[in-house]
Amino acid sequence: MSNLPALSAPDLAALLASRLCHDIISPVGAIQSGLELLDDMPDDPESMALVRSSTKSAVAKLQFARIAYGASGSSTAQIDMGDAKSVAEGWMSFEKANLQWTGERAYVPKNIAKLVLNLLVVANASVPRGREVDVTIEQLEPVARFTIAARGKPLRVPAKFRELLAGEAVPESIDAHAIQPYYALLLAREAGLSVRLDQGDEEVTFHVEPAATAAEPEQSVEIDGSR
Repeated sequence: MSNLPALSAPDLAALLASRLCHDIISPVGAIQSGLELLDDMPDDPESMALVRSSTKSAVAKLQFARIAYGASGSSTAQIDMGDAKSVAEGWMSFEKANLQWTGERAYVPKNIAKLVLNLLVVANASVPRGREVDVTIEQLEPVARFTIAARGKPLRVPAKFRELLAGEAVPESIDAHAIQPYYALLLAREAGLSVRLDQGDEEVTFHVEPAATAAEPEQSVEIDGSR
């Protein structure tokens, strides 16, 4: 098993910033278009609806990104999983799949909450036409265990995530499209957790558990650097 490709801190920050801009530019551009239409047709209900909807989308994406990618206050901050659930629900309300989230609410080290949200992004991308994404928090203490299942058809786990999980990626292949799955697995390594992928015809499940006890190691990537 190979480690994750090494990225410098400036490259990681720059690529995450590119990813964030990519996510935000669409609703912000729609707001601009709606405002331009309102300049020509004041009080036009369709233009006003476009501005309102796009503003809500931009806010939801920024609130999600603040926890999923940001420092969330400080480098040692803990995050309320209830807040993580709330921003996930807001973000998913503008996606095609429906979100179900079950599990306890507690303050956790920020990388745990960030990992849940980043794997949620990967799971949602695995069902591009949408259906269901289920987050199940099995436990948070003394160590985190959770699963994220995506159901839909066609089922397409992002190729770059599979490549990174298998240890096949090289630094040159990490670009703005690959940085989010890379960051998800980097968070797992920092938290001492293992990610395992199980896929059927219409369902894929991401299992997250302590690296030392992960089941079926031949199908998982324990990104703790110990191998």
